[in-house]
Amino acid sequence: MRRLVLLLCLLLVPVLSPGIPARADEFVPGTEDLPLMPGLTPVAGSSLVFDKPEGRIVEAQAKGNLTHDAVARFYVQTLPQLGWSAAGTNLWRREGERLKLEYRGPDGNLTVGFTLSPLPQ
Repeated sequence: MRRLVLLLCLLLVPVLSPGIPARADEFVPGTEDLPLMPGLTPVAGSSLVFDKPEGRIVEAQAKGNLTHDAVARFYVQTLPQLGWSAAGTNLWRREGERLKLEYRGPDGNLTVGFTLSPLPQ
């Protein structure tokens, strides 16, 4: 069910969000439900995945010739459609999980860090 909702949301993003590149065809490494923005490429060897009884922990990085604003806008518009709620600057929460986005480097040579972890209890 989650994958069906994800697919439908990704198909609607270009229709509802002019100026954003076409739908994401890939996912952040280590996930099956967190879209990787078109134009971002996974950084080889940067992903780390742990499955714990409390939930999964995923760390990954992706790089691209994009601006911080474009990437932030993509995720601000996409993540709520996938059930994520804003929980602070570059922080999101959904169903017991927290997602943190980190931006490093200048526009045009941007690296985005994704950290997915269980919410603290």
